[in-house]
Amino acid sequence: MTFTHGDSVRRVGLVTGEGDTAVVHDLTGTLPGGADLVNLIERWSTLAPQLAQPADLPSTAVSSVRVLAPIPVPRRNIFCVGKNYREHVVEFGRSGYDSPDRSEAIPEFPVVFSKAPSSVTGPYDDIDPHPGVTSELDYEAELGVIIGVGGRGISREQAAEHVWGYTIIDDFTARDLQRKHKQWLIGKSLDTHCPMGPLAVTADEIPDPTTLRVESFVNGEMRQSATVADLIFDIPTLIETISAGITLQPGDIIATGTPAGVGIGFEPPKFMTSGDVVEVSITGLGSQRNSVA
Repeated sequence: MTFTHGDSVRRVGLVTGEGDTAVVHDLTGTLPGGADLVNLIERWSTLAPQLAQPADLPSTAVSSVRVLAPIPVPRRNIFCVGKNYREHVVEFGRSGYDSPDRSEAIPEFPVVFSKAPSSVTGPYDDIDPHPGVTSELDYEAELGVIIGVGGRGISREQAAEHVWGYTIIDDFTARDLQRKHKQWLIGKSLDTHCPMGPLAVTADEIPDPTTLRVESFVNGEMRQSATVADLIFDIPTLIETISAGITLQPGDIIATGTPAGVGIGFEPPKFMTSGDVVEVSITGLGSQRNSVA
């Protein structure tokens, strides 16, 4: 977890316990490169043994801290995958959304795009609706994969060795900007349009990510619910595809795609407006809750 406690100083901590008894143990003093989760990931083989004795570290109740995104400022764009759940492909194709790739056909290869690092915000922070810029704000609940060991030309058989952990991502999208610009970068990258967290959970805590259930709720109404097993292109395939000619680096994040149930999939579309609240949860990774300002 990345957090602040009573000031603006960013800290990295290890969370133990659950609910009201959850405690965060401050690891900041053990990170030579500063309070940055990526520094921890880069030194994981050396620092991980120290985490076996968290009681020796300064600690405080999670309820008393401000939780930030696990990686508040990613060093590179977030790798994202579009149309990676079959039912979402169908709803996207049947929608009135005017897009060059509007189709109900299952993609032959992963549809990869990116979100700017500046789009990242905390798991409980407000979402900027950007009035005058967009009027078609949508949500997309997704599992985020965090790379540990970098590399290029990673095979699907080796992919698991390169995964450090997992987090929650809500891939907020300005649908009208997607339509206007005929590509996805601007419509996906507005400031605060990538809530992340609250936790970054190490891969050893998630032995089978395909069993994780991804869900979203808008104003208390369930909109999305599917397991990672329903991905068209699984996590090993995504890592193999992206790394074929791009060197993945420690701390890189891959957002794996969203299930059916996004706002544009309804008739008429259910876009978000000021005052709406979206909650995203994934098994074992906690829940985030963001209001549209």
